Amino acid sequence: MISAIILFVLWYFVWIMLSWPLVGHEALTGVVVSAFVTFMTLDLDGKGEARKKRKLLSIPGRLAWALYYIPVFLWECVKANFDVAFRVLPPKVHIRPGTLKIKTLLKTDIGLTFLANSVTLTPGTTTVDVDKENGYIYVHWLYVREKHGKVPAKLDVVTKFDRIIKKIFE
Repeated sequence: MISAIILFVLWYFVWIMLSWPLVGHEALTGVVVSAFVTFMTLDLDGKGEARKKRKLLSIPGRLAWALYYIPVFLWECVKANFDVAFRVLPPKVHIRPGTLKIKTLLKTDIGLTFLANSVTLTPGTTTVDVDKENGYIYVHWLYVREKHGKVPAKLDVVTKFDRIIKKIFE
């Protein structure tokens, strides 16, 4: 219960900072939105109080990793936009589409969903499937590079996102 109150206060503070200067109806809307976000982000997996306390104490670190993730994601999107543009704008299109099976470190639904959405939002890649039980994500890639002529290369953006998202959500 204490963790829910702390999360609510943190989310409401974020709301206030984003909608400053605050007027009456925005303050009330912030209460409703903060309550909803608190409910959605609360640790509801039922694995005990020790895990909840550990997660609550790690909120500043997780927030710092989330703030770090934003420019990393934006930079990868900009790079991918240019890559796709250079592949499709010339008269001879330079694509080699394929689907890669990539091992992920993530175990939670929210982490896997965030990774899948991040990959799909990056131009030139689309998440096709997520195999939670075996820890794989299947990504369709516009240009599959090969290592040494045989083995498909690992998609670096997935590895980078995977590492950061693990620190945020798990």
